[in-house]
Amino acid sequence: MSNDSVFAWENSPSRSLLASAIGMAIAAALPLSRVDAAESTTPQRQLGKISVNADEEEAGYKSDAAESPKYTAPLLDTPRSVTVITQDVLRSTASTSLVEALRTTPGITLGAGEGGNPVGDRPFLRGFDTQSSTYVDGMRDIGAQSREVFNLESVEVAKGPGGTYDGRGAAGGTLNLVSKTPRQGDFLAGTFGAGTDDYKRATVDGNFAFGESSALRLNAVYHDADVAGRDEVYNKRWGVAPSLAFGLGGDTTATLSYYHLESDNLPDTGIPYSNPAFRARPDAPPRVLGAGDGSPLDVDMDTFYGLIDRDFYKDRSDIATVRIEHKLSDALRIRNSTRYSQTHQDYIWTQPDDSKGNIYYGQLWRRINSRVSTVDTIANQTDLFGEFVTGTLRHSFSAGIELSKEKGENDSYAVATGSGDILTGTPAAPNPNWSCGANVGAAGGYNCTDLFNPNPHDPWNGTITRNHNPSNQQITTRSAYVFDTIEFSPQWLLNLGARLDGYSTESISAINRTVGNPAYGTRTTLKRDDDLFNYQAGLVFKPLTNGSIYVSYATSSTPLNATLAQGSESQSLTAATQDLSPEKNRSIELGTKWDLLDARLSLTGALFRTETTNARITLADGTAQMAGEKRVQGVELGFAGSITSAWQVFGGYTFLDSELISAGGSGANFGLANGDSFPNTPKNSASLWTTYRVLPKLVVGGGAFYMDKVWGSELNNKWIPSYVRVDATATYEFSPAYSLQLNVQNLTDERYFDKAYPTHYASVAPGRSATATLNVRF
Repeated sequence: MSNDSVFAWENSPSRSLLASAIGMAIAAALPLSRVDAAESTTPQRQLGKISVNADEEEAGYKSDAAESPKYTAPLLDTPRSVTVITQDVLRSTASTSLVEALRTTPGITLGAGEGGNPVGDRPFLRGFDTQSSTYVDGMRDIGAQSREVFNLESVEVAKGPGGTYDGRGAAGGTLNLVSKTPRQGDFLAGTFGAGTDDYKRATVDGNFAFGESSALRLNAVYHDADVAGRDEVYNKRWGVAPSLAFGLGGDTTATLSYYHLESDNLPDTGIPYSNPAFRARPDAPPRVLGAGDGSPLDVDMDTFYGLIDRDFYKDRSDIATVRIEHKLSDALRIRNSTRYSQTHQDYIWTQPDDSKGNIYYGQLWRRINSRVSTVDTIANQTDLFGEFVTGTLRHSFSAGIELSKEKGENDSYAVATGSGDILTGTPAAPNPNWSCGANVGAAGGYNCTDLFNPNPHDPWNGTITRNHNPSNQQITTRSAYVFDTIEFSPQWLLNLGARLDGYSTESISAINRTVGNPAYGTRTTLKRDDDLFNYQAGLVFKPLTNGSIYVSYATSSTPLNATLAQGSESQSLTAATQDLSPEKNRSIELGTKWDLLDARLSLTGALFRTETTNARITLADGTAQMAGEKRVQGVELGFAGSITSAWQVFGGYTFLDSELISAGGSGANFGLANGDSFPNTPKNSASLWTTYRVLPKLVVGGGAFYMDKVWGSELNNKWIPSYVRVDATATYEFSPAYSLQLNVQNLTDERYFDKAYPTHYASVAPGRSATATLNVRF
């Protein structure tokens, strides 16, 4: 076995923690009989979750448990803010993507990327980028992509530092996507939808039992739709997700699953900011705009700056998983999951650039971004979880190990822009500094266009060639963790957790092709190893069986190259940063959770404060140091469930007070952002989704979603304004097998922006749209 093998533990500092975890697990199975289970009135975690067949009563908007065995208590008694977006919420809101699902939960902001992930999922939790802290069934899914919901049972949103639960990163929280799995019994369900903007969508969800304990489940989707209010933009995708389970209902269950999603979209370019920093052009044409205030330009909402004959965005995701779970005793289970996944991304994308002095003259340079990237991951995760008793103390525990290797390869396209070439360094006069000059339209090869009336059908005549000169990244992780919820009495619980990650990363640059450079023809390799130790502790007081009050403390660590160069990488591994240690984040949270109305309605509230005291920043001389400091604190309120048997609600409110205490900055920018708010962190956000059964067969509902002003940059000089979006829905049930659902998104046709890029542009949110969906279930 090679020394760099992902399974090489001989020199790993994780061995001691692993040994402790396994020792605890072995001891766990022995003394359970010393105290009868009836002595405790606190609800215990259910070993081996019971699945509910699709033709049984729906679970509604409230969920009492998380999928991961790392949660060693019910959510009511877990000292952490966790919101579960159930399948019923996904269905009634007509969500078709992860981005649409996340809008139902306040405190989540969508970020706009430029390099690795321009139009894919980039959620922010409590002010921190969570793109690389997204998980599928408890295992990291790091590849840049736009995710679907057709194969999701639920989405678990866990807020606050999650280094103990999930490893590197996770400073603001994590997202865990829970997949649909085979169940006992037969059912067949499907949806067939049509709507405005050429919306067409169909899904199939079938479960087919064979034998006494085996079943096949098959989910599939086809989606083809334009984007409301945006000329030319469209999204096409299809996916299939078969899974096969053996031993259902028995002591040993084996599940084999495969997931494939393929997209072919025309990416949206958004609208440039009204740049407040005026940049005069040397050719001095007549100005049509003054310096702006940093908000998006006031142009028609459907203005599209891309080129439909050049721009494209394709991504593909494949995930193969084998999971085996065995019941060792009534109080002890073991689960092993092995996964191989590959994510592929391929695009050429027009960025509407505001920085070259063109917008003040009514012109815009169609800046080209391109990428061809592939991420391969192989991972193995083993969890041992159960219950045991020591003396008068009852323990609900989980211990495990995780081994993974992630590899990324990033390439791009060479785009020769044809006439008036402004990308190769030899622009046609008078185009210095990438200014458009007089070369708008055919004279400049359509690389510059009219700011107010661009033509996406311009006959661009450049050439596109794959560079075939990729950079490569690799991360190897060896992890061990342990969690324990200790019940001192029915009123007092202590939740403890610790995790040790052996983290190794490597970055290999593209081949140096600069003629005359001494390093011409070579690649640069950089490596770094870190041990990441994180922990969390939470004390829970239960004044009543249906309520809890808790205080918790948790940490997380963000090492270099944590996103594998798949997003807007702010922690990349370079010669200048190679010696910098991981960032450390810490958080304290005081919260309460209550299940009311016979446990039909869940109410939550939390006060929190998260700090980073050694953030990586750039100093005035351009060097990098661990000298930054930032802080976010706030309030979160949430509700989910049923007020009556006919009335369901889901939503909440989040207040975030963020501050870049010491933000650094190169040259004259040093210290300018000190005291500013975090980018992508609104002070106030709120959501409400509700449905009411007004007649035995008729359900009506709707929702409102509010987002405060969002800064795009640390300097707080580019921003998108606040908005309120209103949606509506109605469902008529013809019979238990057939129902018709109508959804109107953005009912008031609100013009708003849902993503703020730090410097150049803001992404336009969809306008009003309507869909009708026939739901079938047998």
